[in-house]
Amino acid sequence: MVCGGFACSKNALCALNVVYMLVGLLLIGVAAWGKGLGLVSSIHIIGGVIAVGVFLLLIAVAGLVGAVNHHQVLLFFYMIILGLVFIFQFVISCSCLAINRSKQTDVINASWWVMSNKTRDELERSFDCCGLFNFTTLYQQDYAFCTAICKSQSPTCQMCGEKFLKHSDEALKILGGVGLFFSFTEILGVWLAMRFRNQKDPRANPSAFL
Repeated sequence: MVCGGFACSKNALCALNVVYMLVGLLLIGVAAWGKGLGLVSSIHIIGGVIAVGVFLLLIAVAGLVGAVNHHQVLLFFYMIILGLVFIFQFVISCSCLAINRSKQTDVINASWWVMSNKTRDELERSFDCCGLFNFTTLYQQDYAFCTAICKSQSPTCQMCGEKFLKHSDEALKILGGVGLFFSFTEILGVWLAMRFRNQKDPRANPSAFL
């Protein structure tokens, strides 16, 4: 059987969806592990990671069942959903790679003041810093209530904004690169599903194929 045949397309599609299932389970497991160890206590972050993992897991299960049973309807919706995910993920990944330092500063500054006081305190203790940027009007107030270890060890602490910016470039490049890589695997999944959906099962009744 050549690689372009029915069996090869079926096996390739099944293998791709098994990988998606493992990634989904990994995301769910990492989120639960982080919550259990107290690394991240924000319910929004934990919920977001788990939601992405569950969504990816459901897509993978639908694709796997459609591939095993050669189910036309499941494969059709699998193609549509995976195509939409590709478009969304491709745009987000390109945005991560294209954002400059000025935009990063604006995003960090806007996000900081949307966070709850508890979340900001956790970030300050985790990164061992106080306040965000010195040009913010609430910096002195934020610095006064800071509970980071550095405050008790030295007269001044490094601003959290500086530490965030230091790592944001690297983090955005990693996120953008990984996102682009997975987005092209999604295109591969759409192509495999479309090809496999239109192939004839040699073991099936010829008159049953539409």
